[in-house]
Amino acid sequence: MIISVASGKGGTGKTTIAVNLALSLSNVQLLDCDVEEPNCHIFIKPVFENKNIVFIPIPQVDSKKCDGCGRCQEFCAYNAIAVVNKEVLIFSELCHGCGSCTYFCPNDAIEEENKKIGIIEIGKKNGIQFVHGKLDVGMMMSPPVIRAVKKHVNKKKTVIIDAPPGTSCPVITAIKDTDFVILVTEPTPFGLNELSLAVEVVRKLKIPFGVIINRSDLGNKKTDEYCVRENIPILMRIPFSKKIAEIYSRGDSIIETLPEYRENFQRLFENIKQGKNWLRIK
Repeated sequence: MIISVASGKGGTGKTTIAVNLALSLSNVQLLDCDVEEPNCHIFIKPVFENKNIVFIPIPQVDSKKCDGCGRCQEFCAYNAIAVVNKEVLIFSELCHGCGSCTYFCPNDAIEEENKKIGIIEIGKKNGIQFVHGKLDVGMMMSPPVIRAVKKHVNKKKTVIIDAPPGTSCPVITAIKDTDFVILVTEPTPFGLNELSLAVEVVRKLKIPFGVIINRSDLGNKKTDEYCVRENIPILMRIPFSKKIAEIYSRGDSIIETLPEYRENFQRLFENIKQGKNWLRIK
């Protein structure tokens, strides 16, 4: 089973849930797909055994073959190519490496050159297989790095994916093709607004999902009311706790310091397994 942990905004406790859920289970794999700022490794403390470089193919134009016809610009969906006075300009920061320009060039004037955009590291700790990606500083294209991490999904294990925050392309890349999505939120107006956006995304993808409310005794009850109104299961509540905040600040896991939470996360997993065919689509 593949479970993604996501949130409409950062700072809700998404990584806390992903890490402690992984540590509470056996035969588990944890993938940190928040490649712009991965931090699961701080809590897992894995021993890394392998490192792979992630490239995307960037077009290079042979001026001797190019006649400036503009077909490459026409087929580039990301505005990474412009043709000005029959001269082809490549904006590599916008390129998604899709290969359309190379494929459709009538003069075979475009070749591709690999550009490094990040790395993935593979390791393990106490029986947990761990993989995370790191997008290079200044790079904008995180989905290729996320896809490189997900290539290591081991379907013989329970897979936990820590997705990026938000509702854009990186999140969709991380959570698609998973069996269940845990949406982590907080009971604040901002948290509720971003949760509602995340719910729309997950419903569009037709993935079963539920909500965990972190710092549940703060804020207001509007998040609860929203979940009831939208028929969304609340899977777990974690109250605000200075002790948990101290544990997190030290880079430790909740379940190792507060063992009673291990049973809570194990129960969470069992409830997800029993209801994994729910489709919360409206």
